[in-house]
Amino acid sequence: MTDTFAAKAARMKGVLNAAPPLADSSEGMSYLQTLPRRLVTLYLPLSIILFVLLFPFYWMALTAIKPDNQLLDLDTYSPFWTWTPTLKHITKLLFETDYPIWLWNTMLVAICSTALSLVASVLAAYAIVRLRYRGAQWVGVAIFLAYLVPPSILFIPLSTVVYQYGLFDTPFALILTYPTILIPFSTWLLMGYFKTIPFELEECALIDGASRWQILIRIVLPLAVPGLISAFIFCFTLCWNEFIYALTFISSTQYKTVPVAIVTALVDGDIYRWGSLMAGALIGSLPLVILYAFFVEHYVSAMTGAVKE
Repeated sequence: MTDTFAAKAARMKGVLNAAPPLADSSEGMSYLQTLPRRLVTLYLPLSIILFVLLFPFYWMALTAIKPDNQLLDLDTYSPFWTWTPTLKHITKLLFETDYPIWLWNTMLVAICSTALSLVASVLAAYAIVRLRYRGAQWVGVAIFLAYLVPPSILFIPLSTVVYQYGLFDTPFALILTYPTILIPFSTWLLMGYFKTIPFELEECALIDGASRWQILIRIVLPLAVPGLISAFIFCFTLCWNEFIYALTFISSTQYKTVPVAIVTALVDGDIYRWGSLMAGALIGSLPLVILYAFFVEHYVSAMTGAVKE
């Protein structure tokens, strides 16, 4: 019996020694180490994406500093470069128009609407996710479906409401109507992020005698800062770029926002002041660029956390 087991062990050892070694699966992304592969799979797609994304900003900046004769005569002058830049369009925009007032109006409306939307979205998302009641999930789905309704349909009944309450042609018309398109998506986004926060933390706080309000303020919100930043960026960007409501509810020049004002005030019939138009669009996009540059990591982490559920 002992000899039999010893013989079997010897034969097994011989088979294992004779077997070819397993292929090393630790190569990972080593195929990108060669330069031709990196050019095709990494640098070329990245260059195309950067060109598509950055070319509109380059075109706006170039048009803003081009003299008028070069803007109109594209056969004589290159449309992609200029050797005689000028600041005339930017100076005219900032000092001969109401552009600083339009910029202030846009900032005021965006900040106020975003603050109202975040407060309502936090309360709604926390109630749907954490307070157990019948039909909570259906309420969340209904809120998200409300986001899918196009603003081009909503502005018709909203204009009647705004006029009846005496808010027409005032900044409050935009501050109070923008949350109708901001709250649904922000609530859905925060619902997904709140679900990633362990419920055991809140249970421990309830055992210690904390109220729901204290749990929300001292536990949930500090842990949900990336989600709040993501919702803030979304709301602020949408308010900053919104056009239909601002065009419909505001008629006075001193109350207009940047997207509407530069189109209506810098176009005289069939004469387009392209230099001032592009300068206004470029300066108006800088706050959003700065905002994304500082908080892009939080924005990505919040979107990832919201998708996990």
